[in-house]
Amino acid sequence: MIRTALPAEAEAITSLHARARATYYPDGVPEDGTDWLAAWRGAIERPDGQVLCLVEKGRVVAVASFSTPRDAPAETVKLYQFHVDPDTWRRGIGTALHDACVAQWRADGRRTAVLDVHVDNHRAQAFYARRGWVPDPEGPPAEGDHHLFLRYAVTGE
Repeated sequence: MIRTALPAEAEAITSLHARARATYYPDGVPEDGTDWLAAWRGAIERPDGQVLCLVEKGRVVAVASFSTPRDAPAETVKLYQFHVDPDTWRRGIGTALHDACVAQWRADGRRTAVLDVHVDNHRAQAFYARRGWVPDPEGPPAEGDHHLFLRYAVTGE
């Protein structure tokens, strides 16, 4: 079942986030001082954003967080976080959650979605490419940045 995440699920989502990120950091996830539990609680409670989760047998196995960036037009949405529990990879869970995000963006009148993906996260890059995400010509990475910026035509145009 795909639905809006609940505040009580913030700890489970934070744990899922950490497990997923650990897969593309060969030397371990760097500590940058971010309080991810507080960040996820904030994302879930934001009135101007949304966190969708895919729940299987009472357990959150995938999560996506998105909203309109402050400096972007209203028809643009940014996918800030998208994580699937590594124990459930290759079962269509990511595809189902991505499809639900796109359906929500279309219902909200969005035309374009943007995201940034870690340069070492080749699995995610391939996942997004298969779904039609392309390098964002308006968002080339700055020198030394470890993210790639991608764009998606929500309307299918």
